[in-house]
Amino acid sequence: MPLALLALTLSAFAIGTTEFVIVGLVPTIAADLGVSLPSAGLLVSLYALGVAIGAPVLTALTGRWNRKSVLLTLMALFVLGNLLAWQAPSYETLICARILTGLAHGVFFSIGSTIATSLVPKEKEASAIAIMFTGLTVALVTGVPLGTWIGQEFGWRATFLIVSILGLVALIGSAVLVPANLKQAAPAALSEPLKVLTQPRLLLVYAMTAVGYGGTFVAFTYLAPILEQVSGFAASSIGLIMLVYGVSVAIGNIWGGKLADKMGPVKALHIIFSALALVLLVFTFTADSQIGAVLTVLVWGAFAFGNVPGLQVYVVQLAEKYTPNAVDVASGLNIAAFNLGIAIGSIVGGVIVEDMTLMDTPWVGALIVVFAIVLTRISGVLDAREQTKLA
Repeated sequence: MPLALLALTLSAFAIGTTEFVIVGLVPTIAADLGVSLPSAGLLVSLYALGVAIGAPVLTALTGRWNRKSVLLTLMALFVLGNLLAWQAPSYETLICARILTGLAHGVFFSIGSTIATSLVPKEKEASAIAIMFTGLTVALVTGVPLGTWIGQEFGWRATFLIVSILGLVALIGSAVLVPANLKQAAPAALSEPLKVLTQPRLLLVYAMTAVGYGGTFVAFTYLAPILEQVSGFAASSIGLIMLVYGVSVAIGNIWGGKLADKMGPVKALHIIFSALALVLLVFTFTADSQIGAVLTVLVWGAFAFGNVPGLQVYVVQLAEKYTPNAVDVASGLNIAAFNLGIAIGSIVGGVIVEDMTLMDTPWVGALIVVFAIVLTRISGVLDAREQTKLA
């Protein structure tokens, strides 16, 4: 594998860390900037909205640009956004920094896969993409808990400084190692996203993605304050618990992919969403016990991200059937749906914390995931009808 893949993987690690590390720092940022927990939680929502907008819109706008130039511009934007967060004099400035880095995130994962595949022979393309996305998985397992610990020990600003340094190293690595003459596909016609967005079956899966993923973030956005205020953990312990969660996420991601391969995406998603709703409901009752909280968080991580492979595979399968000339566009829009779910879930969580209590977020999140189960059942029924017609 070429060394340029290492630069892409490091970029994915830095970007993955900056997206999710904010969850462990919500109470710290709220206290330092003198804002409420829901206001600090908006930093999760607005980043995710930046990703959701950046992925389809900015990818389309930069479709004719040289791929390496886009990559270097994105990483420069990412470094700038994190440096701005490091020096943010106010809450409003921090919001701008998060939106800026979110926009860079959205385009990076849209073009990163195509750059990775252009670096290797055709028979190694899947492996190249897997290596790049390893950076995101490793970020959840190590970058997020380490960044949370740094933020707890040295202040939340130090976390953003470290992430910006990682981004700078990745930027230099990409400038040196990624070739300038990357093969470039013809930019997608503007009609292709419209074809995807007017296909009811794909819209149904995007709704499953947004609702199923978003339900988790109603509570996950406020996991750190729940662990501190309800479970009674010291702030310094949050990083270690995030490590437990990250390991569980990595295992759940692999298991979810294998389950989708074995049973098919619809059956796998039904199982995963059902288990996720149950775990969120259980957390409502186990959060006041430190042992119970940690055990529940451990199980929660596996099911929270176990739905990702199944949802992505399902979108591709349906796109190949209904919009065969826009499969990549359909897949990219599902990434936007994931982040739209994060944004909406975080906002809903903030409203609940403001008007109700912290411990109302898990059971409300569970109800939202139940809606994802209903949508999954409907999609499965439509699949069965289609098969019957073909027969």
